[in-house]
Amino acid sequence: MAGTSQQLQRRYADSMMNTFGPPKLVLARGEGCYVWDADGNRYLDLLAGIAVNALGHAHPALVRAVTEQLQTLGHVSNFFATEPQVALAEKLLSLLGVPAADGKVFFANSGTEANEAAFKLTRRTGRTHLVAMDGSFHGRSMGSLALTSKAAYREPFEPLPGDVTFVPYGDPDALAAAVTDRTAAVVVEPVQGEAGVVPAPEGFLARARDITARHGALLWLDEIQSGMGRTGSWMAFEDSGVRPDIVTLAKGLAGGIPVGAMVALGDAGTLLGPGNHGTTFGGNPVAAAAALAVIATIEADGLLENATKVGELLRDGVADSRVTEVRGRGLLVGLDLDADVASEVADAAMRHGVILNACTPNRIRLAPPLVLTTDQASEFLEVWPRILEEAYQGASGRQS
Repeated sequence: MAGTSQQLQRRYADSMMNTFGPPKLVLARGEGCYVWDADGNRYLDLLAGIAVNALGHAHPALVRAVTEQLQTLGHVSNFFATEPQVALAEKLLSLLGVPAADGKVFFANSGTEANEAAFKLTRRTGRTHLVAMDGSFHGRSMGSLALTSKAAYREPFEPLPGDVTFVPYGDPDALAAAVTDRTAAVVVEPVQGEAGVVPAPEGFLARARDITARHGALLWLDEIQSGMGRTGSWMAFEDSGVRPDIVTLAKGLAGGIPVGAMVALGDAGTLLGPGNHGTTFGGNPVAAAAALAVIATIEADGLLENATKVGELLRDGVADSRVTEVRGRGLLVGLDLDADVASEVADAAMRHGVILNACTPNRIRLAPPLVLTTDQASEFLEVWPRILEEAYQGASGRQS
């Protein structure tokens, strides 16, 4: 039973738990980098399900992979193995530059579940202290939330799993002061996505590796938003020269099919044994086949290079007198405005047929599909000045 956007909004309010507030749009279908709402209006999608839809919407390779896998095995539980599950684990280790014998993968269903698995793995060191970063976001489940710095997310659910110290993101001296011989792990996002696309300062990950190694602690890199080609390389940490102990992945990994992964390298891969952790759906053959198709398409279609090229065009093109800073790599772009009008900008963008994200009062995030073309980026940039003008005028009118 379909309906207009207004009708579906009413049904949503009647039936859905109010954890997200009223939805901005009711979407009906998508193709490539465009989506259509229930009233037939088209939008250029520069958010991609929050950095998830790496191949855009309804990509033939992803549709084919899921369809073919469902025609053979849809779900088997983790009492059994399947070829797609094993092949995906091998491929992820290969992308991280390690042989299968030097790393192990645990599959989950989401980013927060991947981080929960990593949290539990750190406890197997015999230590309980963790160091996380100000500005961090690692998920909404209780363990992941304990590592997330935003007080508004944390406080309603305290006490959370404890013994977590937060330090300023990118400050190696503060990190060195916080890490001790009782620290199990340091968790860092190479690019903080929810904070507004904030990359770690140059050299910070290397210092974090040195500090953790000195104290026998694990270095855990959360690449859930920044990984799988989003920044123009498979992992955002690649150019740091660092070898982490744990990498967590999700979002773009399967292009919209729910999947998460915790990859543990070296000795860290042996810390969890039978009975220590589990999942019913993790490693599902359909999700694994989807992820393999996404990776193969990124490789075959040169989407890492495309992310680099189109991302540079976006970063250059959003420059404006009202934009005080532009950050990011590849197709993960953040920009700061000179006033707290990010929500007005996002609303104005929708009126102009563009979906983007206001992640803080004065910060905008762009995380479009990796298939975004230069023409589509230019389509957005052509209306960008009008979006800003309309947003600032609207905010000024409401304040007067």
